[in-house]
Amino acid sequence: MRSLPVVQTDFNELVEAPPVGRTFTQGERPGFADCAPSGRIRLDALACWLQDVAYADVEDAGLADSAVWVVRRTRMRVRRFPQFGERCDLTTFCSGLGSMWAERRTDIVRRGESLADVEAVSLWVHLSPDDWRPTRLTEQELITYGHVTPGRRVSARLRHPPPGSIAAGTPWTFRATELDIAGHINNAAYWQPLEEELLGAGDPHSLDVELEYRTPAQPGGKLVLRDGNRRWIVDGEGETHVSILVVDGAVR
Repeated sequence: MRSLPVVQTDFNELVEAPPVGRTFTQGERPGFADCAPSGRIRLDALACWLQDVAYADVEDAGLADSAVWVVRRTRMRVRRFPQFGERCDLTTFCSGLGSMWAERRTDIVRRGESLADVEAVSLWVHLSPDDWRPTRLTEQELITYGHVTPGRRVSARLRHPPPGSIAAGTPWTFRATELDIAGHINNAAYWQPLEEELLGAGDPHSLDVELEYRTPAQPGGKLVLRDGNRRWIVDGEGETHVSILVVDGAVR
């Protein structure tokens, strides 16, 4: 196992919660299916938590029918991995806006603690529920979330570099059971190849990693490419489904 150095790049910033404005909190705890053999929660289970609390927030705000939100990029900074059975509170809030997308911050804090075990930030693209094309945020969405981020605009452009040759890729298979209601491999499943590395190298104490989602995947064989701190999941023709940047952490 080797430690990866901090990468100086323009990965998503983890901003603090606003002093005023909407926040939403939901309780969770890692269950049997969420944890590695050591008892720590897995990365893909954390990703499921993030998407579930995001939907719970828009549903609680009465906005669930206004749009379909599709994640474009997610960064997770894990200071400490939540352990099996620990009760946690997930607090989420809007941290930035664009014309047809928005940024969401989420903190995962153990009950009785003040410091977040996990800090996450995701960029979500705003799609029309009718034709699933990018569309502008509605007036009600701007009223609900816009005052949280005065003047803070975020970009949806892709930032991670493309991979090189696919000749040395490691095989990976997505299963039909990982399809979500959109008919694509769910975003949480893309964390599994990196999780597989962690399981083979020994449990990390902390991790900071960002995934950038590109082309939706279907079940079947893929390749995982590696180059230093970067990973890519591609199909047999070299089409990139997701790129991974390990900002700081320990993997093989």
